Parts: sequence; structure tokens; C-alpha cells
Amino acid sequence: MNSQQRIAGFGLAIFAAITWGVSGTFGQFLFSQRGINPGWLVTLRLLVAGSILLMIALFRGLDLWKIWSNKRDTLLLLAFSVLGMVAVQYTYFEAIHKSNAATATVLQYMGPVFIAIYMAFKQRRLPNFIEFVAIILALSGTFLLVTHGKFGSLAISTEGLLWGIASAVALAIYSLLPVGLMNRYEVTTVIGWAMFVGGIIFSCVFAPWKVSGTWDSQSFAYTGFILLLGSLAAFYAFLKAVTIVGAQTSSLLACAEPLSSTAMAIFWLNTPFGKIDMIGSFMIMLTIGVLALFGRKN
Repeated sequence: MNSQQRIAGFGLAIFAAITWGVSGTFGQFLFSQRGINPGWLVTLRLLVAGSILLMIALFRGLDLWKIWSNKRDTLLLLAFSVLGMVAVQYTYFEAIHKSNAATATVLQYMGPVFIAIYMAFKQRRLPNFIEFVAIILALSGTFLLVTHGKFGSLAISTEGLLWGIASAVALAIYSLLPVGLMNRYEVTTVIGWAMFVGGIIFSCVFAPWKVSGTWDSQSFAYTGFILLLGSLAAFYAFLKAVTIVGAQTSSLLACAEPLSSTAMAIFWLNTPFGKIDMIGSFMIMLTIGVLALFGRKN
């Protein structure tokens, strides 16, 4: 890998992270200032992005139906669609709705800590020193972020905190559940079907034809950004970055997501975010670096 390829990989990973962060802030605007329902937006996002991904896979000559020929893989795909794909997106958007984009994005980045805890439990061992440090950092950072260091009080709503923690758990499930499928089938096919099937199932809860909120040029523009750039473009950019510079480096560069989300929330939406919030956020972000650089490779 030459220097130009490495720079390109870095750029793609950072682009994906920033785009995800901007999408979260646009979501906050749509929920708080246009009255758009988070569940409806998730349904639409899954259906649109999933359909386009499947069309891309078909155009590339991939076998879309092979994954459905195996009963075990079919059940795993359905579980991933609901417990992974739908859950990670809905809990994240609800966390934004009940708090703000900056706080919700940072709280979701506790996901790798839950993965480390799960792996320790699965392997029937105690967390090692690095995992223990990451857990302490994540818990301490979360405490500062949601209480501002004051026992007995919350700086965000209880619902916002619970949805944020649920989002982190969902991210862990989203990361772990499809590993077997990813090893047996092309990633585009797995993600495309998971999004589309998840969108179909979630339509039973939030029907895409029941449009809510106030719609103007900003509503259409920000929704379009979330559906296309925040889903398709960001996913492909990050996936390409992984193939160039590897998953570990790409994951570290993805920490630009909460930074971009926080910056936009502060300077565009005037979201309060003080020094204590920044310290807490930094501690949670630090867990990603600790686990990626020094944790177990599995």
C-alpha cells in the first residue's frame, strides 16, 4: 500500500464518520424543529437504503437469493434485521430525540465496551487489564456526561440516558450478530437485505405512508442527506476504507463522528455542551483507542 492509497483510505473513513455525525445533527433538527417522527424516518431510511444496496448488488452480478436457501442463515438474517439493524438505528434516533445528537452519538460509542464484556463472558474469563481500563473510562465518562459530576441529578432526561445506553447495546449486537453471515456472503448483500427486511418489518410499527411533521425545503434536504449520504455513501466509504487501511485504523478514524456531531450541535443548533461534557465525551472516545490499539484482536 503506497502513501496515496493510505491517504485515500484515511479520507474515506473520515468522510464516512463526518457524514454519520452530520446525519445525527440533521436528525435532531428534524425531530425538534419539524416534528418528524424518529421511527418513521428509520423505516424510510431502511427501505430506501436497503433497496438501493440490493440493486447495486444485483448490478454487480451477486446472487441475492443464496442467503435465503439456508434455513439457519435465514433465521440469523431475520434476527440481525430486527435486533441489529432496526434496533441500532431506532435507539440512536430516539436517543437524539430525547437528548441531543452530540450526547446520543457519544453514548452509542460505549458499544465496544459492551462487546468486550460480552467476549469476556463468552470465553468464561474476567475482563483483562485493558478491558477493565476501558470499562472504567466508559463508566466515568458517561457519569460526567449525564450528571456533570453531580450525584443524584441528571443533566439529560432519564429517557435520553436509557435510549443512549440501549443504543450502545444495540451497536454491540449489530457488530457481533452478523459476523457469520459476513464470512459466508458478500457484505453488500447482507447489509442490503438486513436494511430492506428490517424496513418492511418496522413498517408494521411506523408506516412509511403516514407522514408526520412540517415539510419545507430544509426538511426535504436534510432527509435526503440522511437517506443517501448518511446511509449509502457513508457505508460504502467506510467499507472501502476498511479494505485499504484495515478495520482497526478505520474504527479509530470513525471517532470523527461524535466530534462532527458535537461541533454541529453546538455551533448550528446552539446545543449546550460545556467543559464537563467534553471531558466525559473524551473519556468515552478514549475507550475506542484503548480497545483498538491494546485490546484482544478477536
